[in-house]
Amino acid sequence: MNVLIINGHEYYEHSKGRLNDTMFEELIHLFQSDFQVETSVLKEGFDKEEEQNKVFWADLIIYQTPIYNYSVPALFKKYIDVTHEHGVYFSGGTKEYGIGGGLLGGKRYMFSTTWNAPERAFHDKDQFFEGKGVDDILFHLHLSHKYAGMTRVDTFSCFDVKKHPDIEQYRKNLADHLRKHVLS
Repeated sequence: MNVLIINGHEYYEHSKGRLNDTMFEELIHLFQSDFQVETSVLKEGFDKEEEQNKVFWADLIIYQTPIYNYSVPALFKKYIDVTHEHGVYFSGGTKEYGIGGGLLGGKRYMFSTTWNAPERAFHDKDQFFEGKGVDDILFHLHLSHKYAGMTRVDTFSCFDVKKHPDIEQYRKNLADHLRKHVLS
């Protein structure tokens, strides 16, 4: 299996990316001994065609990203806007909008996310996210990949990362998640 791991962090003084970088490195570590791994670190800059070629090469694309204001960082959104190109990732013009025109069929993708929100803020209608889960919040990103014909792997998330970080537990949970959803 060819695995592309993308670090979607964008630096801000209040969000320097240490946890995101740690999880990115952990993903590399978990795959590199048994699979071919390529990486992209968006804050180092990227070339559209080089990134598209990495996606064509990959069987699995994993995005490691913090969540800023209930979405991915602006740089990561720009990456999607630039690389998800008509005629390259999708053809459009299908009878049913968004169905059947994806050119990346057979490829899987996964989001590995870090949230300042505690896990209890999700799934309960009386909490902040009003009963919505992580994938409900990230639905627009899933649609971009569905339109390209890709198949979703369950999202992995670390919660409460600023007030109550537990790096070793996050690492363990990530390895367990990958064993269950990717490596099984």
